[in-house]
Amino acid sequence: MALRPWREFRRSWEPGHAPALMVIPLGLIVAVCVVDVLTPPHIHLGPLLVAAPAITVAFAGARATALMGALAVAAQVLIGVLREGLSSANIQAQIAALIVVSAVCVGICVLRNRRERQLHRVRSVAEAAQSVLLQPLPGRAGPLRIAGLYIPAEEEADLGGDLYAAARTDHHSTRLLIGDVRGNGLASINNTALLLGAFRAAAHRQATLPRLAIHLDAAFRWDTSQWRSRTEQDTDEDFATAILLDVPDHEPVVHLINCGHPPPLLLRGSHVIPLTPEASHLPIGLGGAFGVTAYDVQTFPFEVGDLLLLYTDGVIEARDTDHLFYPLTERAPAWAKDDPDELLRALHDDLLTHVHGHLNDDAAAVAIRRLGL
Repeated sequence: MALRPWREFRRSWEPGHAPALMVIPLGLIVAVCVVDVLTPPHIHLGPLLVAAPAITVAFAGARATALMGALAVAAQVLIGVLREGLSSANIQAQIAALIVVSAVCVGICVLRNRRERQLHRVRSVAEAAQSVLLQPLPGRAGPLRIAGLYIPAEEEADLGGDLYAAARTDHHSTRLLIGDVRGNGLASINNTALLLGAFRAAAHRQATLPRLAIHLDAAFRWDTSQWRSRTEQDTDEDFATAILLDVPDHEPVVHLINCGHPPPLLLRGSHVIPLTPEASHLPIGLGGAFGVTAYDVQTFPFEVGDLLLLYTDGVIEARDTDHLFYPLTERAPAWAKDDPDELLRALHDDLLTHVHGHLNDDAAAVAIRRLGL
């Protein structure tokens, strides 16, 4: 452990990743030297040498920056010898200023590199946490082909409030959850972990979807409010929109409960059929607070060859520069014949093109195709 600071300091002196760009500050040094020597005595270009180490910081490590600073100082000394002599106060001031600026550039480079390594470690931890929290969906579950997509709103963030999960049951069916937890930040991540944990613990054991929905609502509401006093209760603070699905292996149907979430799209040939239930229930975390004790299950046809597309509001509420929402129902038919993985890749690319690479909210989607047994 005692060697760690020294190792980090030594790494900060490693060269950068763009050695070809070193031609720019080197060319600047040579040009300044030649021009300064050939111009009349009253013209002094030596101060421009400070740009060499300043430019190097942008693409190189501390070692290359220090080397470029040393070359700039050497060039300034050469100019002094050829022009006025090193006894000139002007030349001495320029050399001293160049040494100071070069040292500052090297220090900035060391601090920047240390910060980059810290961010890299944090990102590695975030990626590991995401792989545990938002586990990849199984590629195959009974007669189903499944794929999942998650796009964070921020490029450097790997965790957010959108979620999905799947589980097999003892009565030969596949259950899926897709949801969107309110808010963002650590509180959202904590509630995401809570909802996923409750689903994974109970999805294969609860006999019916309504019982599973009641379990998720109760677990979510209890965990988010158990340490608050009655005067601190805020029923609107923590909730998650969600859809629960149960897809039997031997029946061409899908059973679902919608808790305030955008309806899935059923892609059948060139047709897009929104699976809008007759009853949409309150989001998870609000049902028990408002006295909801029963959930209605809606059943829709889901035949061999059909593809079911689940998504969060981050997809359909994504706006372009003209503030137009992403037209998912118009774009989806073009991907109806694709495999789930291919469909989600097309959706990913098309969505980011629509928003020019900048999402305002996390987005998640799940594609499910029913195959023959």
